[in-house]
Amino acid sequence: MGLEEKLPSGILLTSVEKLVNWTRKASLWPATFGLACCAIEMMTTGAPRYDLGRFGMEVFRASPRQADLMIVAGRVSQKMAPVLRQIYDQMPEPKWVLSMGVCASSGGMFNNYAIVQGVDHVVPVDMYLPGCPPRPEMLIDAILKLHAKIMDEPLGPVRAAEKAGQRTDLVASSVKYSRGKRTLPIGVPEANQR
Repeated sequence: MGLEEKLPSGILLTSVEKLVNWTRKASLWPATFGLACCAIEMMTTGAPRYDLGRFGMEVFRASPRQADLMIVAGRVSQKMAPVLRQIYDQMPEPKWVLSMGVCASSGGMFNNYAIVQGVDHVVPVDMYLPGCPPRPEMLIDAILKLHAKIMDEPLGPVRAAEKAGQRTDLVASSVKYSRGKRTLPIGVPEANQR
C-alpha cells in the first residue's frame, strides 16, 4: 500500500540525480582521438557488427565541444600530449576519459623519451582498458563499466560530500549478465568452488 499503487500507469518515480545520470549515461558522445593500432579496434566497435549505437554512442564527434567522452586509443607521443590536453580542456563538463590499450595506459613496449608513459600524466583517466590491442568486446565492456560509474556520480557538492568514500562496484559483464550462473575465471579448477 504505497504511493506506487495510487499513481496512474505510465508514471515513473525517481530522483533528479538518477534521471540526470541516466541521461548522461545514455547519450555519451565520444571524441575521435585514435593515435595508433588501437584506433582500428575502436572504429570496429562503432561498425554495425558491434554497434555502439545501442548505447547512444553511434556518432564519434570531430569537435571536442560536442563530446563528453575521450577514448585515447594508442600511444601518446610527447609532441601529441599538449594537443591531447587542449582537446580535453575544450570538452564541456562533465567529461570522462577512457585509456584504451597498454600504450595509452602505461607507454606499453615503447619505454623511451618520445612516448608519454601513461596518458594519466596528461589528463585524468576514469577507466583503463588493457590489451594490445584490446578487442571491441573489451571496449564495450569498459564502456558499460563507465556507464555504471556515471550512474553513481553525485549531483552537486553537497551530495558529493554525502557519497564520499563510496565506490562503484564494477563487475565484469560476463558475470553480470550470466543470469545467476557463477562463471569462473580462465584457469580456475572447479574443485576450488565453494
